[in-house]
Amino acid sequence: MTLDEVQNLAVPWAASEGWNPGLNDGAVFFATDPQGFFVAESQGQALGCISAVNYGDAFSFLGFFLVRAEMRGRGIGMAMSQAALAHAGGRVMGLDGVVAQQDNYRSAGFEPAFKSVRYARPGGGEDPGGAMELATLPWDMVLAYDLAHFPAPRHEFLRAWLAMPGATALGMMDSGELAGYGVIRPCREGYKIGPLFAAGPQEARILYLALASRAQGETVYLDTPHNNPAAVELARELGMDAVFETARMYKNGRPQWLADEIFGITTFELG
Repeated sequence: MTLDEVQNLAVPWAASEGWNPGLNDGAVFFATDPQGFFVAESQGQALGCISAVNYGDAFSFLGFFLVRAEMRGRGIGMAMSQAALAHAGGRVMGLDGVVAQQDNYRSAGFEPAFKSVRYARPGGGEDPGGAMELATLPWDMVLAYDLAHFPAPRHEFLRAWLAMPGATALGMMDSGELAGYGVIRPCREGYKIGPLFAAGPQEARILYLALASRAQGETVYLDTPHNNPAAVELARELGMDAVFETARMYKNGRPQWLADEIFGITTFELG
């Protein structure tokens, strides 16, 4: 796919499936790995799409796996998945699979790691204080912190993600060290917070409330990994409602990171 196809085909398609992508996600996704987006076509018409975004030499993430409803069951998804897997090579590969497709992913060699649930809550409220603009902190500090919470370096992605139009990125410091950061961005419906990384539930709560205060009058969504009980409890304490569910699944191994400090994943499309 070209950048134009990502922005005007894949992202709207994902929106029509209820995935609620960010308003400015397309360009950031494409810039991360321009060779990692594929479209199936016949006679000039798009039949399906898929992405396999490579982060360095060790990790890849599969997303945007969509086939037109009337064209399903004809092997199009299999052909696209083969193209995506070929692009990923032997890298560890992750995906967030919707419930209806998890058995199919298992048959392709993906093993479930944990459940992720999208929670929703009205935005607004007061900023509790204690968080600062992430851009005021040293870039090397932000990159090092992010790498402890994601399976691979993602410098180019992160630089673009933090600079998206309409996005706000906040961080927290503790004794001269970064103790958490989060990003909120406008989506087709409301706003999403992601990622939300924090040293503990207190820091995560402060960051969440500070970010959510930027979305007055809008719904705020948080994709919470259920392998962190503190993240699930925080969503419940905040009175958030579960609205969507996926399973994080991996092929070719399972990466390791600080799971108990992940309160919200970055995005279902890129990990």
